[in-house]
Amino acid sequence: MDRHKLITTLKIIAIPTIYALLLRLLFGVTTWNGIFNMMSKTFLFLLPSTVGALTVYFSKEEKVKSLSYRVFTPWIPIFAFFLITLFFAIEGWPCLLMILPIFLIAASVGGLIGGYFKLKKRDNNVYVSILTLLPLLISPIENYIGANSTPYKAYTYIDINAPADKIWSNVTRVREIKKEQDKGWLTNLLNFPRPVKAELNFEGVGAYRQAIFTNGLVFHETVTEYIDQKKMSFTIKALPHEIPLTTMDEHLVVGGKYFDVLNGTYELEKLNDKTYRLHLYSNFKLTTTFNFYASWWANNIMKDIQNNILQIEKQRAESE
Repeated sequence: MDRHKLITTLKIIAIPTIYALLLRLLFGVTTWNGIFNMMSKTFLFLLPSTVGALTVYFSKEEKVKSLSYRVFTPWIPIFAFFLITLFFAIEGWPCLLMILPIFLIAASVGGLIGGYFKLKKRDNNVYVSILTLLPLLISPIENYIGANSTPYKAYTYIDINAPADKIWSNVTRVREIKKEQDKGWLTNLLNFPRPVKAELNFEGVGAYRQAIFTNGLVFHETVTEYIDQKKMSFTIKALPHEIPLTTMDEHLVVGGKYFDVLNGTYELEKLNDKTYRLHLYSNFKLTTTFNFYASWWANNIMKDIQNNILQIEKQRAESE
């Protein structure tokens, strides 16, 4: 590769990557959260779109004519941005994994937009100036409008071939779950704390239940409705100040600014003389400007945790 081609290639990758890093640092300044915020549509959609458009803008016109080039080349600075933020611990990989699909799609859209202006030979200097400034102009408006708190429900169930009393004893109090018994594939993939055990001080309304997870995460639960061997509802509270800083990414902390679990319910339904259906559902809320996307991840994470616990309760009840 000759020197000119090398400089061109570096410009195509380096400039959009540096732009993304600068905006990440700017949007990550906590004292400016009222103006710039990482948990925003601007950061999630507009930043990668701009990166994609800049990548194509700095490319040669003959290459831009290729549709596949406009769609896939913007992914290179996106992956470079991810690797740098991960290497320098600017961002945790669970967060990066969750935003990866949106970043890639948005970068491709930006590449298509950038290609359109490049091939139409519009006033490129004006175009680039507006494009690079757009996230800085849109973000204050988005933050002024604010985020909505939206409630969601995660519902799961499992059929168990065991007597009601054996099932219920494993519901109210969950004995220690060993690591090899944990089957939560999504939470393990994202390195989320896994359930360890649950303790209940007595059966009845007002009882205190403590659900203990790894890495110092504890859910404080208060029973609000109790029908023996039929139903148990409880409020759920996680105290952010109790959770070690290394346990979860700051944007994913349970009980924090963006995500909170509100309550849960177990219900035991008799299907026949030998089989019961154990229902488990929980209510949680999200407070972001992109709840439509965050809710997909939150719902699947909650279901993964619940299914994991139900599987353990089923195995124990059927083997006792």
